[in-house]
Amino acid sequence: MRGPLGAVIGRYPSSDGNTQMGGIIRHNRKCRDIVFLVIFIAFWVAMIVNSSFGFNQGNPLRLTYGLDYKGNVCGDKNAKPGLRQLELRYWPNPNQVYQSGLKGSEFKLANARSICLLDCPYASEDQLNWVCDYPEGDIHLSMDEWIDRNYDYYEFLTPEMRNSSLQLQGPCYPVIFPSVNVYWSCQYIARSSNISLRHWQQMGGVNINEDIIIDKTIHRSINSRSSVLKRYMADIGKAWPVLIVCGGFLPLFLSVIWLLMIRHFVAAMPWVTVALFNVLIVSVTMFYYLKAGWIGNNAISPIIGEHDQYVHIFGREIHHIRAVAVLMTFIMVVAVLTSIAIVRRILMATSVLKVAAKVIGEVQALIIFPIIPYTILAIFYMFWFSAALHLFSSGQVVQNDCNTNCCAYDLVSKRVNCDRCCGYSIHYTPHIGVAILFHLFGCYWATQFFIACSSTVIAGSVASYYWARGETSPEIPFLPVFSSMKRLMRYSLGSVALGSLIVSFVESIRFMLESIRRKLKVSSTTPHSYIGKAAFHSSRFCFRCIEWTIKSVNRNAYIMIAITGKSFCKASAIATELIINNILRIGRVNVIGDVILFLGKLCVSLSSALFAFLMLDTHRYRSAHNKISSPVFPVVVCWGLGYVVATLFFAVVEMSIDTIILSFCQDSEEHQGTAQYAPPLLIETLNDQNEMQRLTQGPH
Repeated sequence: MRGPLGAVIGRYPSSDGNTQMGGIIRHNRKCRDIVFLVIFIAFWVAMIVNSSFGFNQGNPLRLTYGLDYKGNVCGDKNAKPGLRQLELRYWPNPNQVYQSGLKGSEFKLANARSICLLDCPYASEDQLNWVCDYPEGDIHLSMDEWIDRNYDYYEFLTPEMRNSSLQLQGPCYPVIFPSVNVYWSCQYIARSSNISLRHWQQMGGVNINEDIIIDKTIHRSINSRSSVLKRYMADIGKAWPVLIVCGGFLPLFLSVIWLLMIRHFVAAMPWVTVALFNVLIVSVTMFYYLKAGWIGNNAISPIIGEHDQYVHIFGREIHHIRAVAVLMTFIMVVAVLTSIAIVRRILMATSVLKVAAKVIGEVQALIIFPIIPYTILAIFYMFWFSAALHLFSSGQVVQNDCNTNCCAYDLVSKRVNCDRCCGYSIHYTPHIGVAILFHLFGCYWATQFFIACSSTVIAGSVASYYWARGETSPEIPFLPVFSSMKRLMRYSLGSVALGSLIVSFVESIRFMLESIRRKLKVSSTTPHSYIGKAAFHSSRFCFRCIEWTIKSVNRNAYIMIAITGKSFCKASAIATELIINNILRIGRVNVIGDVILFLGKLCVSLSSALFAFLMLDTHRYRSAHNKISSPVFPVVVCWGLGYVVATLFFAVVEMSIDTIILSFCQDSEEHQGTAQYAPPLLIETLNDQNEMQRLTQGPH
């Protein structure tokens, strides 16, 4: 059994037997959970090493652009030859594209000859156009001159080269089919130009297959899962200004405004929060409907630039955004109905928020303090996102071993080369996947760690306020926020590292189990019996309950760490015992307050998502170089960043309420149901809302 917390919290007897107040929350502390602090530091070292591997091996251009026949990434200015602005990948040999699309064919599209161009070539109506290899050897043209000539130097070819070109072995290839820019790849339209084809046949060129397979083959490659995932990651890199504005500055501004409004307009804030939440979730859902093409004519399109209005191409992204729109519709309906259901209990939330408002009014530095962890997290996220883009694009460019006929004319050796003529691809080793998973886990652990540090500092500041009898006591340390920060840095970083590690570990296991569940669902191996289904879904529910319980216990453990300076496990035990003994006192008051705070966080994050939609809908992100494939990932990332920022700032209110209530319950237990150290303003607020009776009323 634990004893009274008075000696630890700040009320301990002096040598003459009198109780002194000079040691508020600063008595008898020492470093705790040092082993886990060492583990956390080692983890950061591993994160730096892991990220350096990505920076060394990765190239974010690979996420957007393809490889040419030399193994260069299109658009890479450091390639040989320089491919600056030559971002489009084009397959000049239509027969190779056709062959790669045949069922059972060993020849793959990755082995077909491809080249990087400024724009997709077009078939002329009065002559035969050509696309030739990069100028080298006896072709004395610069890259700029080659581009100005529309990639055509057929007139400079020797008879041997011309004969090779008529065999579709280069160095020049005829433009027979029109093509359209689909995500920086020129997709054939299986509708050949009659005039170009006639010219080709009159020149004695080999037969060219005109089947629709050439259209579907490239389309299938562009819409493969790996290609779509790469484009989603590239979208995050292209939309970095949106992430900074909508994921950084906007939630910072909105969170500070929300805290100030809680301070001055606390009675109206629950109503404003619920109403604003409903408006925002409906607005975000409508934007998804807009981009899904269900409202208006502003659906996302995989085609870049101007194109024939009769050409309609759909990518996998449109199906994803429609699925998200359906999901958002379901969430919107549930959220609106839930908000209606809690309307009658909003008055209780108002009384609880008044407690926090009074604390913020007395310890005003709490409003400004979250800017410190916000700045640290902002720097971390900039580093993390940059490293993530490089890790996802890391790998080694290797030439394929296709063992098929891919002969092509080599301008340097001046002959047709049938050796090592296969295409190039990026080879990903298993350790890259492990590095990416480690990087993702590191992001979550670091985020939880900084949020936990912020919560512990806030709890320590509020506890100082409570146990010093509120604003009437002269015993509050000068600038209690910075005193709490000092105690955290000196004694409790290891405990916070342990708590954040437990949350991250449990969340990671839940994520892996959810991934396994989805794979089983796809492979139709989920249990079919009622017992099996019940066990299957019950396990998911139980795991979510465990996750929620751990997060709740962690939050209260951080409060007890701030108050007592105990280790994480000891503080968790104290907090758990205190909660169990006062479950009715804490639960009835705090649940609705937590719901309002959660809705407030969602208001901030949904505002970030809404403004992200508006920014991504501008011309900058809908055409040419910066076009994003889909707004889904940037919007979701902005929503996530907005929620993290809101969590940092809303923790001021959340932790204030929890710390005050836990301290009040402990104070009541130590003094036979009468709180001796509750500040007068707290007692006044609780009496005004008739909450004192609820708090002190034990189970009958």
